[in-house]
This record gives sequence, structure tokens and C-alpha cells, in this order.
Amino acid sequence: MLKPLNVLFVSSEVDPFAKTGGLADVSGALPQTLKELGVEVRIMMPKYGAIDEGKFRLHEVIRLRDIKIPIGDRVEKGGIRSSFIVGQRAKVQVYFYTHDGFFGSRSGLYVDPATKKDYPDNDERFIFYCRGILETLKRLGWQPDIIHCNDWQTGLIPVYLKTFYKNDPFFKDVKTVFTVHNIAYQGSFPAPSFKKTGLPQELFSPKGVEFFGHLNFLKSGLVFADIITTVSERYAVEIRTHEEFGAGMSGVLQKRKNDLFGIINGIDYNVWSPAVDTLIPFRYEPATVNNKVENKKALLKKLNLEFNDSTPVIGIISRLADQKGFDLIGEVADELMKRDLQIVVLGTGEKKYHDLFESLKKKFPSKVGVYLGFSNELAHLIEAGSDMFLMPSRYEPCGLNQLYSLKYGTVPIVRATGGLDDTIEDVEPKSGKGTGFKFEEYKAPALLGAIDRALKAWRDQTLWRRIVKEGMSRDFSWESSAKKYLGLYRKLGKKS
Repeated sequence: MLKPLNVLFVSSEVDPFAKTGGLADVSGALPQTLKELGVEVRIMMPKYGAIDEGKFRLHEVIRLRDIKIPIGDRVEKGGIRSSFIVGQRAKVQVYFYTHDGFFGSRSGLYVDPATKKDYPDNDERFIFYCRGILETLKRLGWQPDIIHCNDWQTGLIPVYLKTFYKNDPFFKDVKTVFTVHNIAYQGSFPAPSFKKTGLPQELFSPKGVEFFGHLNFLKSGLVFADIITTVSERYAVEIRTHEEFGAGMSGVLQKRKNDLFGIINGIDYNVWSPAVDTLIPFRYEPATVNNKVENKKALLKKLNLEFNDSTPVIGIISRLADQKGFDLIGEVADELMKRDLQIVVLGTGEKKYHDLFESLKKKFPSKVGVYLGFSNELAHLIEAGSDMFLMPSRYEPCGLNQLYSLKYGTVPIVRATGGLDDTIEDVEPKSGKGTGFKFEEYKAPALLGAIDRALKAWRDQTLWRRIVKEGMSRDFSWESSAKKYLGLYRKLGKKS
């Protein structure tokens, strides 16, 4: 019988405590599923000021006070508070690393809400965090087999393990997994930041943690972790073989190709399923999918659009940025408005895309509904009430909304990149088999062509219902992905 694994899951954000994006969703759901599979998993994250200690019942761990961490020539002290994520089938302990100056006194995670810019001391904040986690483990006396690091904020942990702690008996058999959720975010800081790490000077080189004269946290994790993962199989290939996708790291990843694995993210069907969703007015499942039209009526009413049974609604929920393909939408917007369709948009981001959708709404008030901001309730209603969901991304490490859309019977229209390509099966014109509509070239005519194919299929409601039910039958729950991570953990254990 295999011995239970101890896994420390390290992330800078974890749902429901602190969230800026998909990393938090993964960091909240994956550890719970691993726990269900028999892994002794614990989580560590920073204790940001925005985390409500009363609501989440955080308590101080007295014996983990005053953990001293050097930052350059000075010493800072951290501590630990503790709480739990309590799921339907698992309870996972969460350690919150505290420091009033670095984390507790700030409402933002990485960006100062007042200036809208990164905190200027993000280097020190996450040097402190990475080194502090290892010192905390020693004080705690809990020895993980695997430390699973996520994104650049944790990138120095594998480096410290293989330098300062390489001869420490406590860490003798500890292995690291480093997951890249979006390689475009790297934690790059000017050369003087390197001295603050306390690492040996020889590591500040192209073979080490240096990247074009800067200390690069992400590269540090890529070079020193025992295994690297990313959040879809296609994205793992793209970032290794195409400089456009690799954001400068393709060469590093090519050298480590035998240690690089793509594992698609899962989704939590306790939250994202129309059969149990409490945020939509009419719940449904494949056998009662006709109820979906009632959500469509509610969605259109909320956004002041008229319902027409023969007019399909295309939903968009996104950060409004170039990466997400909105430049393509801008190119074909007027042509798109000639089609019999309605578009509903939820998101916030770059001003030029705010202007784009506000202009379309003003010009085509009966066809376009826009909410510039974020509303969780509206996000669920868009998934439930739309007929199609549009994600024309330039690149997409994994993507979650296309997976939500499948479950809600909302047919995805996507670009064939990253996780979008891995998870959506293009509808075959003759047989009608497939779950969505894909386009390859990152060009506006290709996007318009995919939308037109979807609109043509919509007009054949027998075919459309088949596509909808096929998508709803697909399983992207976390269990399958968690088992793949568990396999990698076991693989690392055999190497030690």
C-alpha cells in the first residue's frame, strides 16, 4: 500500500480568502480534491489586509510567532495564523503568513489600488514570503514530501531549497512542483533586488535566476523546480516552442521539456452547474434544458434588451484586454451587427475596449447589452442565459469560462489555442458531432467565420440541441486533473 503523501500547496491567492483571477480558483479547489484522494495537503498564502479574520475564523498560532527572515542586510519578522477551507467532502488547513508592513496593512494583493501600479516593494514582499515558508515548516515540524508552488510569487522556493537548505536534514527528501498559470506574469525586478535574496552571487547569471539583467522570479522556478506544470497540454507545447507564447522563456522550457507537463484545470460543479446554481432564476439539467430559455429572458430583461425566440444571444465574460481577442471583435463589430444576434458583455479592463462596447451599445441599443465591472450573479446568469459564449483569445493558458459554458449548454466559440483547443471539440459540418466552434488563424475574418458557422447551426434546432447536450455531458471536474497531479507527485517520490 502506498504511503500517504504530505503536500504543501503554496499560492499567493486562494479562493475564498483572496482572489484576482483563476489562480485563486485552482488554489481553492485542487487542494480539496487532493484531500479527497487521500493526500495530506495543507495550504500557505499571505495574510492580506483585505482578508476578514472574523469571517474566516483565523486564529494565531502562538508557537509560530516572530519567524526571522533576512531581507538583504536587515531582518523582518513574520508569523502564522490558521484557518480551514471546508468543502462538501474535505477540510483543508490553511496557514496565513503574516507581516503587517508587507501584507496586513495593504488592501491590494500585488497592485496598489490608489496608484493602479504594482507595489514598488513586491520583490521584498515575495522574497520574504518564499524564505518564510521554509522557515515556518521547520518551526512547525511538519515535513512535506512535495511543495507545490504556483506562479512567480513562489518562484524562489525551489532555489532556496537547492541552495541554503540543500544540506538541511529536514528538507532532505522534499521535492518541488512549479505550476505556471500564465507565463506572461514573471515577477521581474532590477538587479539590486538580487542582493535582497541573500542567494550566492553566481546564481545571478543566464543559467540561474537572471534574465536580461533582472532578477526573474518565474525563471527561478522554471530552472530549479523538480517538475514544471502548466494548465493545459496545448499551452505546455506553445510556451516551449513559440517565443510569442513563451514570453522569453521558450529556451529555458525547451531545456526542461522532459520535466514539463500540461494538466488542464478542472472546475467546481458544486458552484458551476445549472442543476444546483442558486444564482440563476431557473435551474436545469440536460433532461430539462428547455428551462434555459427562461434564464435567457431574465438575462435580456436585466440588460434592457428585448427577447426574441429566434435570435441567439452571444455572451462574453472577460478581462477586456488585447490577450482576450477584443481587437478582432473591434475589427468585425459593424459587420457582426448585421447578423441576427444579440451580444451581452460583462467585464472591465482597457479603456479602448470600454469605449468599443459602450459605442456599440449606443449605436445598436436593441442588440448589445454591456456591464463594465464585475458581478458574480450576472456572470452566472450570462452563462445560463446565453446561447453561445465567445472567447477569441490570442492565447489562453487554460480558460474556465468555456468549461462553465459547456455545463450550462452555452455553446463556445473559441480560438484554437491553449486550453481552449484542448477542451473544445470543433463541430463537424456533416455529422454535427462536436461541442463548439473553433478558428485557427488569429485574424478577424477567421473569427467572423466561426461565428457564422455557429449561427448557421443555430438555425437547425435539432442539430443545436444535440450540440448543447453533448457539451453538457462532458466532465471537467477536478478529480481527473487531481489524479494527474497525484501521479506526478508519486513520480517525484520514486526519484528520491
